[in-house]
Amino acid sequence: MSVPLWAWFAVLGVILAMLAIDLVAHRKAHVIGVREAAAWSIVWVTLGVGFGVVVWSLWGAEFGQQYFAGYLIEKSLAVDNVFVWAIIFAAFAVPREYQHRVLFLGVLGALVFRGIFIAAGAALIDNFSWVLYLFAAFLIYTGWHMFRSRNEHIQPEKSRILRVFRRLVPMTDAYHGQTFLIRRAGAIVATPLLAVLVLVEVTDIIFAVDSIPAIFGVTNEPFLVFTANAFAILGLRAMYFLLADLVHRFVYLKAGLSFVLVWVGIKMLLLEVIYIPTTVSLVVVATIIAVSIIASLRATRGQGRHEVQTRAAGVFRVATEDELATTEPLFRARRRRNRPVSVDRATAVEHSPRGDQPSGEHDPQR
Repeated sequence: MSVPLWAWFAVLGVILAMLAIDLVAHRKAHVIGVREAAAWSIVWVTLGVGFGVVVWSLWGAEFGQQYFAGYLIEKSLAVDNVFVWAIIFAAFAVPREYQHRVLFLGVLGALVFRGIFIAAGAALIDNFSWVLYLFAAFLIYTGWHMFRSRNEHIQPEKSRILRVFRRLVPMTDAYHGQTFLIRRAGAIVATPLLAVLVLVEVTDIIFAVDSIPAIFGVTNEPFLVFTANAFAILGLRAMYFLLADLVHRFVYLKAGLSFVLVWVGIKMLLLEVIYIPTTVSLVVVATIIAVSIIASLRATRGQGRHEVQTRAAGVFRVATEDELATTEPLFRARRRRNRPVSVDRATAVEHSPRGDQPSGEHDPQR
């Protein structure tokens, strides 16, 4: 597959443009409802599918099918991300209006880290083709482990990452809007939102360890691997706000994802023995995911939407108006020492009724 350099820049340009549009559309903190999340989900899915059509028309059906297979795998595995995010937000009692900012930065970091992983994976495969068999064995083991632990969930309050973060970074227990760092009593401290962002980034890196080898199982074209990842990840925020309150209904999805990983791993192991067409892989993956979703929804009929229930990682609250008003600026301009007094200010001092300095000139608190 020959991809000109301008195509890479064009894709990056589209991604940056869509991120900018999303950031502007959500520049003010507000609760994102189901209707808004559904509208944005349609936008992101349309963008991802539309790009697949472009790949199909420019590079042929084989590469088009490889893109769609990779996109479907990444989109499906991303649902597991959504479940983990819901648990983290519930454990930290993050107000809904602040969640989008965390997810925006989390997705931005995910794009960067996955780009690095994809470049490293492509270089390894190009120089050491036997690495694919290691990927295959890892995917089969991961799928088996995921199936065994399908009814288990992460516990943010016991996370080693959280313990290390709290040990190294002083943190307040109050949310100060969408701010990650504040200055209190002259010292810079983190808000709980920064701890949440760190956990979101770390969990995405962990998920990338599974998903990147999985997509290399259906295509070894770096351009398709990156674009399928990117367009699947871009819609994660909208998917979260659409599905976060329905996590309890997808009871069989994790089992379905484990079968997908095992299938891709077996396909990679048999690469030199039996050639499995991309069309077959696409149909198998789509069937597994569809069956797991339909079975989940049928098994949980009648259950409504509700927030995830989990153990709290601490006692967190929203800062009061008084606390927000007394919060010091994070970045304060340095005052130049021995600054000469202007003629106007000197005159003002001389003609002051009590000979006092103008308000705040020598205020030790400033």
